[in-house]
Amino acid sequence: MTGPQEIEDLLRTYAPRVLGALVRRYGDFDLCEDAVQEALIAAARQWPDEGVPDSARAWLLTVAQRRYIDLVRSEAARRRREDALSLATPDSELVARPADAPAGGEDDSLSLLFLCCHPDLSPPSRIALTLRAVGGLTTAQIAAAFLVPESTMAQRISRAKQTIKAAGGSLAGPAGEDRAARLAEVRHVLYLVFNEGYTASGGDDLTVPELATEAIRLARLLHRLVPEDTETAGLLALMLLTDARRPARTGPHGELVPLAEQDRGRWDGRLIAEGVELISRTLPKGRVGPYQLQAAIAAVHDEAESAGATDWPQILALYELLERTEDNPVITLNRAVAVAMVHGPEAGLELLAGLAEDKRLARHHRLLATRAHLLELLGDEGGAAAAYREAARHTTSAPERRHLTERARRLG
Repeated sequence: MTGPQEIEDLLRTYAPRVLGALVRRYGDFDLCEDAVQEALIAAARQWPDEGVPDSARAWLLTVAQRRYIDLVRSEAARRRREDALSLATPDSELVARPADAPAGGEDDSLSLLFLCCHPDLSPPSRIALTLRAVGGLTTAQIAAAFLVPESTMAQRISRAKQTIKAAGGSLAGPAGEDRAARLAEVRHVLYLVFNEGYTASGGDDLTVPELATEAIRLARLLHRLVPEDTETAGLLALMLLTDARRPARTGPHGELVPLAEQDRGRWDGRLIAEGVELISRTLPKGRVGPYQLQAAIAAVHDEAESAGATDWPQILALYELLERTEDNPVITLNRAVAVAMVHGPEAGLELLAGLAEDKRLARHHRLLATRAHLLELLGDEGGAAAAYREAARHTTSAPERRHLTERARRLG
């Protein structure tokens, strides 16, 4: 008997392949996506009682095609198109090939990722559409993960699909430099999804495990589709090495536990081993990008037996390399911590003084919290307490606010 989690995993696996096959056949991304969602819902209702079909993909594709034709028929303005479609499509074509047949499903998954990250879409729309079309999540699940009403998320997804339709988007993937640029956008979307799952930007919980898990699953899929892309491998390694610490990031009451204070025995050794092996295999292959460097930094943290045993000089050297790849104040903020650990808190505070003038980070709670931490290391308890309180006022995360307020209280 197949359990609910196994069925959910199957549906997530086949969702992009079925949608890709449908879009390739009919070309209407909007209606095809709606049809696939209905097929996924039908499977989620029927399979637990009736069992998983021998060819799950074929079942989903057949049901999705029927739903698609129903949707076409329901629109009077498209009645002629539906009639032509029915006449042009032999009945035998309405029965899908077996799931293991070479139907180009994997290639369609990559094309779908490209389509969902269309340049005309905003980052929030790319995220929502990717989670629904490729991730197989329902609108309600996505809305709950991002703490917005379901109606709001439904409108966002609908607008995204209409934007793609207006832009003439199709499964014909980009080539050359356009392909590299779109692949970078896909990586960025998955990175944003993971970050929101690992540290939620709002709400009462520090993490949204469902988002982090889905981001890793999609990163694995992307890595399988483009195994030669070193930055995709670096992104997957970064997610694995970071998510390995998630079990120790919160205490028994959901409170935030800083990295230096975490029980490393609760870290996921399997994920650490996989991430270290992947980044170790990837780094020597060629040009090293930011995801690979971040993964290397995460590996140094994860391999340290204790916070005191962390190789901070190596981490500092990696941050210096990372800073050369892009102008990002968050990288400089993290480098300031490494500088403080190697050269002392005064050196780190000097770097932070420059960041306070950067409009992209000024008054951000992470900058304020880092300043508080370095002041605490320096022994300035009053200044640290004030900085912790100010950081608490600027964060939208309830667990982070409680943590920062408690740090300030302890310092008196």
